[in-house]
Amino acid sequence: MDRQGAKAELTSHMKVLRAFAMSLTRNDAAADDLVQDTILKAWTNLDKFQEGTNMRAWLFTILRNTFYSGRRKAMREVEDSTGSITESISVKPAHDGRLQLAEFRRALSELPAEQREVLTLIGVLQYSYEEAAEVCGVKVGTVKSRLNRGREALSIKMQLKADEQLELTDAATHAVVAASGGTAA
Repeated sequence: MDRQGAKAELTSHMKVLRAFAMSLTRNDAAADDLVQDTILKAWTNLDKFQEGTNMRAWLFTILRNTFYSGRRKAMREVEDSTGSITESISVKPAHDGRLQLAEFRRALSELPAEQREVLTLIGVLQYSYEEAAEVCGVKVGTVKSRLNRGREALSIKMQLKADEQLELTDAATHAVVAASGGTAA
């Protein structure tokens, strides 16, 4: 079938396609969109139409399949007019965490060696207070005191407030500051 003849036959079925689309969608605008999508798909795939077969049936099949594909897609979609779902699945850019990680490393390096050691043993390596005390050769109370002072000093150096959310890129850094003035996320 030549392009001109195909165009004429496609347009001759517009009214019945719209009526069928209206019966499926029960909405004028949606029916018009469905007919437009159907004609576009038919025109794009005209080379797949077998000449001598029923074009109306072919168009109805395209329209029906387009309608049900849209319905299946719509079932997977969720309306989010308030944006609350989008907020919950959005990802904060990684560079923010890297900047805070660099700031954390700088602040940690400025601490006295005893505080850095205890923060590393307990926060990063997950040692117990007793294990850290044994490694450092001090009493458990000394470890707790150094840990507390180290966390407090980190909070001050990083200018963290008690209710501020701290986002870091690795779990080890998170563990070190978890009990300090800022909360890690």
